[in-house]
Amino acid sequence: MPVYFNFSAFLVLATALTGVIWLIDHLTFGRKRKAEGRKEPLLVEYARSFFPVLLIVLVLRSFLAEPFRIPSNSMMPTLLTGDFILVNKFGYGIRLPVTDTKIIPLGEPERGDVVVFRYPENPREDYIKRVVGLPGDVVEYRNKVLRVNGEFVAAVREGAYVGVGSGREMTGAEAFSEQLGEVNHKILIDPRVQRGSVGEGSWTVPDGHYFVMGDNRDNSLDSRYWGFVPEKNLVGKAFFIWMNWDGKNGGIDFSRLGTVIH
Repeated sequence: MPVYFNFSAFLVLATALTGVIWLIDHLTFGRKRKAEGRKEPLLVEYARSFFPVLLIVLVLRSFLAEPFRIPSNSMMPTLLTGDFILVNKFGYGIRLPVTDTKIIPLGEPERGDVVVFRYPENPREDYIKRVVGLPGDVVEYRNKVLRVNGEFVAAVREGAYVGVGSGREMTGAEAFSEQLGEVNHKILIDPRVQRGSVGEGSWTVPDGHYFVMGDNRDNSLDSRYWGFVPEKNLVGKAFFIWMNWDGKNGGIDFSRLGTVIH
């Protein structure tokens, strides 16, 4: 059985431990030691130094924004392998770290949002996809054409796509500009994948769940295959690319830096 490292739990524990060590020393031994001119123990010195840093990181990561790295091509051309992104952690409500219990509801996903969520079949894994269906929606995907509630989702062909780095395999796919709700974004359709061979069907989204798809429509493991995303699994909304490092590109792709995610 694989062992998974829970960074959120580690961060909470480290923050609490350093804070307790610093506080106990400050309230008990610290004053006497200072009066006697004795040196601060190394453990206390480390705790006092690291506690504010850990606390700031914990607050920022848990309630404001969290960094993620894109590991695959499923969201091309919007997101490329090697993109480092920031995810808004409060847009869909404030949650406690580790338990992910929502304590302050602030908003809900909208059709077209790019969201990070815990994969329903293995909540230890984080996935990123685009919200296509909201609770109560009927989503249909047939012959590489998307319908929501019986209406075609407008998509305008922009021409052949040329991939770079890890995305070179998608060179030759057709790029489209799709209007999903209020969001205009790019998708890829691969003519090498036969129509009717992948991800076809009709789905009614249950209450408290969302239907998500990758922008690389013929190369994405998404709700068409494993079902809906429960609201409790949402991590946040992706909004910004702050770096790109794809080993197959040979370095940083500076053209990706500062890109706002739509």
